Amino acid sequence: MQIETRTLTVQDYSELVETMKRAYPQMSEYVWSKRSIEKLTRIFPQGQICITVDGKLAAVALSIIVNYDEFGDDHTYSDITGNYTFNTHTSTGNVLYGIEVFVDPEFRELRLGRRLYDARKELCELLNLRSIILGGRIPNYHKHSELSPREYIRRVRDKEIYDPVLSFQLSNNFLPIRVLKKYLPEDESSKENAVLLQWNNIYYSKKPNTMQDSIIRLGLVQWQMRHFKDIDAFYEQVEFFVDVMGDYKADFVLFPELFNTPLLAPFNKLSERDSMIELAKLTEEIKMKISDLAISYNVNIISGSMPVFENNDLYNVSYLLHRDGRIDEYRKIHITPNEKKYYGMKGGNEIRVFDTDCGKIGLVICYDVEFPELPRILADQGMKILFVPYLTDTQNAYMRVRHCAAARAIENECYVAIAGCVGNLPGVNNMDIQFGQAAVFTPSDFAFPSNAVKGEATPNTEMTLIVDVDLNLLKDLHHHGSVQVMKDRRKDLYETYLK
Repeated sequence: MQIETRTLTVQDYSELVETMKRAYPQMSEYVWSKRSIEKLTRIFPQGQICITVDGKLAAVALSIIVNYDEFGDDHTYSDITGNYTFNTHTSTGNVLYGIEVFVDPEFRELRLGRRLYDARKELCELLNLRSIILGGRIPNYHKHSELSPREYIRRVRDKEIYDPVLSFQLSNNFLPIRVLKKYLPEDESSKENAVLLQWNNIYYSKKPNTMQDSIIRLGLVQWQMRHFKDIDAFYEQVEFFVDVMGDYKADFVLFPELFNTPLLAPFNKLSERDSMIELAKLTEEIKMKISDLAISYNVNIISGSMPVFENNDLYNVSYLLHRDGRIDEYRKIHITPNEKKYYGMKGGNEIRVFDTDCGKIGLVICYDVEFPELPRILADQGMKILFVPYLTDTQNAYMRVRHCAAARAIENECYVAIAGCVGNLPGVNNMDIQFGQAAVFTPSDFAFPSNAVKGEATPNTEMTLIVDVDLNLLKDLHHHGSVQVMKDRRKDLYETYLK
């Protein structure tokens, strides 16, 4: 499944009409005219956003910029749109006004509405606008018309009543300001009422906007090894963490190496290799399930690592599951003596960085980080964040990974995030004890923490670690740092390169 968020074009019009009719079957006669879409995409192309699923138009959000003080909190839809002429739009306005959102019912389980709202918020911040304001329909109000609109809003807010529009907007941090009477006369299900809702841009400044999209939020999962009654229980635990990270607007979620090995328990009577081969049979299903979560919660997920059995060989594979539906993989290159002895694992043969919506990242697995040549090659390819899922049984094994990861951050002028499993797993051969402490390491210079540790979890405790990193600091370090490691290499004497 491929998810793409992009600007709407006039060429999308015929699909837009069909999608809108499916989204609003009770108002199918009220569809946007082609002239309106042509004008919106001409005067404010950035504000017209759509999402496609496998190339099919699935969701749309339309908006304009207005000088909100000219309208105030008591207006109609006709007022704010200039009687549908959109002459009220002005590039010098201070508010992004949402005039339409709809999602094809076929795709509502993918949470595309949330993705549209996130895109609007990003646009609001990028354009340095004060807030997003909209008049939200209350389509279930006709079922409770004995209530006043104010009482209806209160009950929806308290979750005593569900309204498909208002409940969604409240969950996306929009605050109700007031009830708008006769807002949209043709909206019979809302009894012509709407709720004025507002989301404030905390980065808004009256000064010219200098904000850049350089802050990346990392979510690390310190995973407790535990027995699961079935694979659905395992999925529930995975989704719990993804949901938490999604709520905190994480850009990446990192799970540990071989975090799905509790599912080995039913195969414990087999040899270690045969049991790992059985576990590998679940990898494709697990990969696709987590990919669905990445799309639904709008977060890039690094699925730790899982075994893959291919041509009679076992590999230790990590998947990068993009929030737009793309899937990349990395195969662990350096196999530990333990992995060779018990599982007969083979190493991968590909070294490359991955392009994401947050820039170029690198991905290595556990033992790989102890070989400095590998991350150095990734750094030369433009890597800014290195993710290292690991699995270590003892504290000294963990310290090898930790110290090497910290060194990779300094020598490659990048951030390094590590996450591993904790706790015990009795009844699973060769996976009985774990030691771990998730952390994010930085270069060591004035712009970074004095100990070069941006954040770290409590050792051996199941928890999450959420850390913001600033890519602009890496750029400044490279050009103006007190030491400039990447620039000061003696390439006249030595060089690291791919064969």
